[in-house]
Amino acid sequence: MLLNPREYDPAHFDAETRRLLRATIDWFEQRGKAKLTEDYHNRVFYADFLEFAGKEGLFSTFLTPSANADGNPDKRWDTARIAALAEILGFYGLNFWYPFQVTVLGLGPVWQSGNDVARKRAADALDAGGVGAFGLSEKDHGADIYSSDMVLTKDGDGYRATGSKYYIGNGNCARTVSVFGRIDGVEGPDQYVFFYADSEHPNYHVVKNVVPSQMYVAEFRLEDYPVHAEDILHVGAEAFSAALNTVNIGKFNLCFGGIGMATHSLYEAITHAHNRVLYGKPVTDFPHVRREFVEAYARLTAMKLFSDRAVDYFRSANPDDRRYLLFNPITKMKVTTEAQKVIGLVADVVAAKGFEADTYLAMSKNDIDGLPKLEGTVAVNLALIAKFMPNYLFAPKEYAPVPTRTDAADDEFLFRQGPARGLSKVKFHDWKTAYARGQHIPNVALFTEQAGYLVKLLTEAAPDEAQQADLDFGLALTELFTLIVYGQLILEQARITGLDDEVVDQIFAVLVQDFSVAAVDLNGKASFDRGPAGDRAGRAAQAGGRQGAVRERVGARARPLRGLRYDPVMAREYRLGVTRKVANAAVKLLVGRGIPIAGRTGWLLTTTGRRSGADRTTPVNVIEVGGDRWLVSPYGQVGWVHNLRADATARLRRGRTRETWEVEEADAATAGPVLRAYVRKIPVTAPFFDAKLSDPAEAFAAEADRHPVFRLARSRA
Repeated sequence: MLLNPREYDPAHFDAETRRLLRATIDWFEQRGKAKLTEDYHNRVFYADFLEFAGKEGLFSTFLTPSANADGNPDKRWDTARIAALAEILGFYGLNFWYPFQVTVLGLGPVWQSGNDVARKRAADALDAGGVGAFGLSEKDHGADIYSSDMVLTKDGDGYRATGSKYYIGNGNCARTVSVFGRIDGVEGPDQYVFFYADSEHPNYHVVKNVVPSQMYVAEFRLEDYPVHAEDILHVGAEAFSAALNTVNIGKFNLCFGGIGMATHSLYEAITHAHNRVLYGKPVTDFPHVRREFVEAYARLTAMKLFSDRAVDYFRSANPDDRRYLLFNPITKMKVTTEAQKVIGLVADVVAAKGFEADTYLAMSKNDIDGLPKLEGTVAVNLALIAKFMPNYLFAPKEYAPVPTRTDAADDEFLFRQGPARGLSKVKFHDWKTAYARGQHIPNVALFTEQAGYLVKLLTEAAPDEAQQADLDFGLALTELFTLIVYGQLILEQARITGLDDEVVDQIFAVLVQDFSVAAVDLNGKASFDRGPAGDRAGRAAQAGGRQGAVRERVGARARPLRGLRYDPVMAREYRLGVTRKVANAAVKLLVGRGIPIAGRTGWLLTTTGRRSGADRTTPVNVIEVGGDRWLVSPYGQVGWVHNLRADATARLRRGRTRETWEVEEADAATAGPVLRAYVRKIPVTAPFFDAKLSDPAEAFAAEADRHPVFRLARSRA
């Protein structure tokens, strides 16, 4: 399963693909490890590798879609073989993977464009041995494309572009540079544009290499660079979608670069340890060393299983099946952080040897931290993953089985993904099926039990409003969810490949421990301790890993640091952030299905938008006080409050139950006792009030203007 250069023969690929992959390995092997490490430490630019790739037509064959292949049957955009090449290049070093990776990114906006002139130009540049670059980020704004300082001013029938780009791989030599900018004098989304540039143009100025490395990560500046109609790739909303969809296509390869680096590191470390004798025994005979190698191997095998299966979903994607959009950020975040762990484990074994200049490990330790950061931070990708959680866990959809996709086909859908939105609407097949098939494996069964606790947590103690506002809490919750998705594809691929159950069991021993750690971390969040979930604390963490026949249980409950709380505390301000939006979606899904939330006070409230006239639905709590039922807004003057003031019709839904009411807003004196009762019943909202739980109703009445209350006055059923 793992790459072995001496025996590598990818028989599942066509003849030309096999030849090119084998030729790439042979080129590196002939150079030798000494040359590899020497050039790395001397920061020698990889011009010889680019020359080899150009001579063999490596990038041209692998990265030209069939539509621009001029009838060459070997040229196509084939995610399976692109992944295979990325793994090989990572095996020999990040510095060789990188120019291939950024060429993929640079070509993304071109192949998504309907500009036939630009497409042919890019294909011809690849044929000539050229590489690509993705000119998106800027020094002051990063990848914040709303704030681009690359400005195009009108010049006759075209434009002149002026501005700088920063952290652009291959920016020193790329013949195809996709540059994002904005048109001067145009407002709104229509101002944004992707255009084609060439690093050899006299108005294209390379400023410097911004990193101390073999790789060239450029700062470049355009000065009155001419941009004509044939250079325009995308305008307006299409430019935004092209940028995001390029990331979906290109950053997927981060995982395979990490797999290659971790594989080479493992081989080097285990060879060194086995050949080193201490106290009359090979180092590999020491129990703690064996344990670290076993864990490293298990994690690396899991990385490979997940990523290979994700390829199948990428290649099978279509407008009705966009499941790959979840698996992509997991490869970017989870697989790359696993590569860090693997390299850290084997580096711990070889100790000082891993710092020596003639080792691969000295290079990989230095470079591996870059992979999780090449497409946003781990937190950014976790926030993206969270958007898929409700539908994945609670709303499965039937799909035809996805086969193994190593066939010689062009993955043309990836370049017509369409607008980059609607992630929360993507549906998934039932994740429980893969786990049910693995219940005969002890640690799979144990991990399934843990996953069940997460589902139970979300259904019986769903994140309340305060927890939804806590990004730290939301990211910890999403970490647990990510492990379930990760395990699902591992199980699917293990079944396809016929992997030995003992290896799968060892993989899930690691995942069980990771889930336990993440569950304890979640339980230690201050928001968790305050909410209804706190009464069910640590249940997912109570199931530990099985190492061989030994079942360990981890039940430690981390408590928040009470000493960090200060009084007096001002009422917290409500913000509708990413985590809250995701949690709202989860709560809406559960309440809509009639699943009890927050002691059966949870309902879905639908109001009529005061401006749009469209239906607006949000989860709320309805409480009973003094024989009446009340709607309370603990978070202030939110949208549904304004809508009810404009149209006093409140439509409530929970499962199959439907109610329609005319509401009346309460005055302060009436609202005081209701607000006091509300906070006592739903104490997680207390941080949003100045009044304390022990205060009289008058204290709550004093801030009634900040917490509107409505009585369900007359039923319209």
